[in-house]
Amino acid sequence: MAKAPVLTPRADDFPRWYQDLVNKAELADNGPVRGTMVIRPYGYGLWERMQQEMDARIKRAGAQNAYFPLFIPQSYLTREAEHVEGFAPELAVVTHGGGKELEEPVVVRPTSETIVNDYFSKWVQSYRDLPLLINQWANVVRWELRPRVFLRTTEFLWQEGHTAHATYEDARDYAAHIHREVYADFMEHVLAMDVVAGRKTARERFAGAINTLTLEGMMGDGKALQLGTSHELGQNFAKAFHTRYLSKGGREEYVWQTSWGSTTRMVGALVMMHGDDDGLRVPPRLAPIQAVVVAVKDDAAVVAKVREIGERLTAAGVRVRVDDRADTPFGRRSVDWELKGVPVRVEVGPRDLENGTAVLVRRIAGGKEPMPVEALVARLPEVLEEDQALLLAQSRRRREERTVEVSTVQEAAEAAGTGWARISWAALGPEGEAFLAEQGVSVRCLVAADGSVPESDDQPGNVALVARAY
Repeated sequence: MAKAPVLTPRADDFPRWYQDLVNKAELADNGPVRGTMVIRPYGYGLWERMQQEMDARIKRAGAQNAYFPLFIPQSYLTREAEHVEGFAPELAVVTHGGGKELEEPVVVRPTSETIVNDYFSKWVQSYRDLPLLINQWANVVRWELRPRVFLRTTEFLWQEGHTAHATYEDARDYAAHIHREVYADFMEHVLAMDVVAGRKTARERFAGAINTLTLEGMMGDGKALQLGTSHELGQNFAKAFHTRYLSKGGREEYVWQTSWGSTTRMVGALVMMHGDDDGLRVPPRLAPIQAVVVAVKDDAAVVAKVREIGERLTAAGVRVRVDDRADTPFGRRSVDWELKGVPVRVEVGPRDLENGTAVLVRRIAGGKEPMPVEALVARLPEVLEEDQALLLAQSRRRREERTVEVSTVQEAAEAAGTGWARISWAALGPEGEAFLAEQGVSVRCLVAADGSVPESDDQPGNVALVARAY
C-alpha cells in the first residue's frame, strides 16, 4: 500500500499545500487575533538568517540602525495627503489608554515615514548633516482583510530604511543602489530566487512616492509576489514636515528622500518558490541548519561517530545539527528533516560504522550517496554550493517557461491565468492596466527593452510584466 502523502500535493491545491507546509514544517501558527501569526523557532531562524545577510548589506551601503516609536500621532499621517489616503483602510487606531480616552488618537505604526520625518526635520540643519541614512528593524500593523501567514498578516516584521539627501540625483542613485546591491544581491545570491527588477507604474507606486523600484518573483503556481521595494520620495514628506537644510551657498533647501523595505513575506516566498511535495527546500547559504547528522539507530558507537562528524563539519564552517534522538523512530526523523528542507542529511548506521562510511542525502538535488567519512569535510561544501546554484537555476527556468509574449490586453489577461505575460507598455497603457485590474490582474512592473530598470514610465520600448499576484 502506498504511503499517504504528508502534504496536500501542490498540483491538487496549492494554497492548502502552502498552509500544510507552514504548519508541518513548524514555521508558524495563526495568532489569537485574526490576521496575526506566531513565528515558531525554525521559522524565526530563517528570518534571523535573512536579517543577518541583509543587515550586513545595508550597513555596507552606509546606513545605521535606529529605532522609532510604535505609536504615531494620528495628525502626523494627515500631513502628507497621498500617504494617508493610501494607508487609511489598513490603519489600526488607538483611542483609549490607561482607562481614559486619549486627547489625540494614535496610529499603530503601518510604516514610519511620518514619524521619521518629524525627527529628520530636527536632526538636519546643514548640508554637512547629509546624507542621513537610517534603517530600523521593527514590526508594523496593517489591518489585512484577507490574511495569509507570512504573505499578508495584520502584524509583520520588517526592515525599513529612510534617508535624506541634498539633491534629487543623490536620492535617486541611493534608492537604486539599495534596490540593486542590497535586495537583488541578497535575493539572488542568498535566497537563490530569480527575481525581475523593475519600476512600478503610477497606479502601483508606494503612497507618497515619485518612483518605486520593485523586485518580483514567480511562485510555484505561476503567481507573482513582490519581494522588496525601494522608493524615491522626492520632496513630498520634506515639505510636509519642513525638513530643510542650509546649502553650501547659504540657501535653505528641502531635502530629497528615499524609503525602502523588505518583510517576513520573504519566508512565505521561500516556501512557495522552492518548496515541493515533500516540504521546504532551504537554500544552503540561507539555511540555519545546512547539514543534519543523523544516527540511524540507538547504538553507542553510532552516536559517538555522529557527534564526531558533527564536530568536524562545524569546525569546517558548516552549520550543523546532530540528531541522535533515541526516542523517535528514524523514519519519522527523516520525514521531519525533509519537511524542514535542511539541504543535507548525513546518515550513519551500524553498517556504515563498520565500513567507515556515511550516507549523504541531498534534499535539493535528490539522491543518496555513500562516501567515506574522511571525504565528508571536503565534499560537503561543494555539495552545498552545487545545490544553491541548482535552486536558482530551477526558479529561473520556471519563470522563463511560464512567461509569454503577448500583444493585446485580452491575451495578457488570459496568460496571467497560468503564469506571467509581457506586453508593450505603449500597447497597454493606464487604460489597459485599469481593465486588467478589474480581472484581478496587475502590472507588476515595467522593464526596459533590454531587461534593465527604465528611467521613466514613458521610456520608449518599456515592457509591462503582467500577472496575478499574492
